[in-house]
Amino acid sequence: MPPSDDSHLRKRATPEKASQSDSNSTPTPSQPASHAPPKPSGRVFKVLLGLVSLALSSYLAYTRLSNLGELDPLSESYALCSREGKQIYTLDAHNPRVQCLVVHGSKFTSIGSLGTWRETTPGHPHVRFLKPGQIIVPGLSDSHVHVLEYGATKQMPLEGTTSVAETVERVRAYIEADPDIFEDKTKFVEGWGWDHTKWLLEEWPTYHALEADPVVAGRPVVLQSKDGHALWVSLAVLESLKSLPDEVEGGVIVRDSFGKPTGVFLDNAQDLIIRPEPTYKQLQKRFAATVKDAHAVGLTAVHDAGFQPMSLEFFRREAQSTTLPIRIYGMKYFDETAEYWGDSFEKIVRAGNDRLSVRSVKIFADGALRSGGAALYEPYHDNPETRGFMRTAPETLNEVIPKFMKDGWQVNVHAIGDRANGVVLDAFEAALAKANVTALRPRLEHAQILAQKDMARFGDLGVIASVQPTHAISDMWFAEDRLGPERVKGLYAFRSIIDHGARITLGSDFPVEDMNPLAGFYAAITRVSPDGTSPHGPGGWFPEQRMTREEALKGMTLDPAYASFTEDILGSITPGKLADFVVFSQDIMTVPAKDVLSTRVIATVMDGKPVYGSV
Repeated sequence: MPPSDDSHLRKRATPEKASQSDSNSTPTPSQPASHAPPKPSGRVFKVLLGLVSLALSSYLAYTRLSNLGELDPLSESYALCSREGKQIYTLDAHNPRVQCLVVHGSKFTSIGSLGTWRETTPGHPHVRFLKPGQIIVPGLSDSHVHVLEYGATKQMPLEGTTSVAETVERVRAYIEADPDIFEDKTKFVEGWGWDHTKWLLEEWPTYHALEADPVVAGRPVVLQSKDGHALWVSLAVLESLKSLPDEVEGGVIVRDSFGKPTGVFLDNAQDLIIRPEPTYKQLQKRFAATVKDAHAVGLTAVHDAGFQPMSLEFFRREAQSTTLPIRIYGMKYFDETAEYWGDSFEKIVRAGNDRLSVRSVKIFADGALRSGGAALYEPYHDNPETRGFMRTAPETLNEVIPKFMKDGWQVNVHAIGDRANGVVLDAFEAALAKANVTALRPRLEHAQILAQKDMARFGDLGVIASVQPTHAISDMWFAEDRLGPERVKGLYAFRSIIDHGARITLGSDFPVEDMNPLAGFYAAITRVSPDGTSPHGPGGWFPEQRMTREEALKGMTLDPAYASFTEDILGSITPGKLADFVVFSQDIMTVPAKDVLSTRVIATVMDGKPVYGSV
């Protein structure tokens, strides 16, 4: 902290301590001695009482100024400062690092040094100081999530299993632990998170494994893969379908050598599986579970990448009945089998106290790399018989993208493979020829595998790359097997995208990856796994594609705000913006990279009020 500010505090504190000391002074030799001092007069007693009261109030005031403690929830104005100098990372272009922030009501009203603030701010609201080492950053945003799906994974999580057998064991344990399900074999059993690429024997599971377990057998079981692009179902579910098409456009029904379905459905083929819709109370429970975890890791805003009719109606209803506990920017799902709705559906913009917006459309161009559905220009290196597939045909993309843009919708397209990204960029280029890109802000969700010729097109066209760094350190272990040694260089090429002038916004795709934004921050700046390893060693997987810490922090704050049309009220600690911020236990911008993941969230604040921890 600057010396001038510290001395200002000392000048205030010293007289207060002196008053307390003076009130308890002992007689000096020059004072007359007395074995039985006379009782103090009423006037003397009042003076002594006043001195004690002054000392006590001074002590309490000093304590209030010295500790980072919980604010009075009714306090409309307060300041947070650092004794160690400029420990508040604002992301404000004019004042990127400051010592203090000031909040009044739901907004930031001032930033700067403590000395300047005291000179210019009448009334002197409450002041709190960060503890040594702590920092403040703007409220964190995740640009690609699945809110209700995350809550659903809490029901029966399957992530971390190492084999088909271990996964089935978890299903059995879940059934045995719930008497209602155990006794009723007609109840649907649902789980999420299996990942065949992490099993000791990498293979697609089959319904036979489920039927081999006496507890699981005969039940309707639907298990979602970690990446959300595959369903593994039981024989009871298969039999309920009665007949299946030979092929599914934009999807795959996995079959055995005899042409019989094995129980695995990829991408668009998942739509063939009919599951019971959750009740409103179940959705509320899922939402609450997601929000609780999100606040604990510093998230104040999320971009939900695919509102289905059910989830859209749920969040609309929640926003009308109460203030949503987290800011949600929703993408309305595009279904090419349904009637075009871009000119009839009324956009939702900053409803419910700036907590809910639905002004973008989510379109799937292709599948996922993990499941072999990403659309590639050339065949897969480990499966030359396929190049993946487009879930939405190029002709359809070229038709609907300009229509949505004309009707004022932001268009966000899921694209994993190099072909899918190229096709979508072509469609964007044609649609943006006579359009205001700043007003539309199109996004490529994932933008994972890019041909060299497409790297520069993001910046040239003004297309936002919505990427997930934790995907990079998950996929790096099998990516070269899928793509080969040359093509893999265009996978998760964050540095190349940025250097070509594009804007990147960061997300996690939770529940596919870790929700914690610091996991993404760490992955972006290191390109190694949490244990410090990578296929290329401890220096990182293609380390030349690392992001700087400044870029990574911006990708979790100001860039997501721009990508959701909220940069005027969110994304930085700037006077006039909503007071969303996070207090971290240590400085993620300076600590050794290996220590980033040990950082704790001390407090998460929205609209000036703590929603997690205390300030």
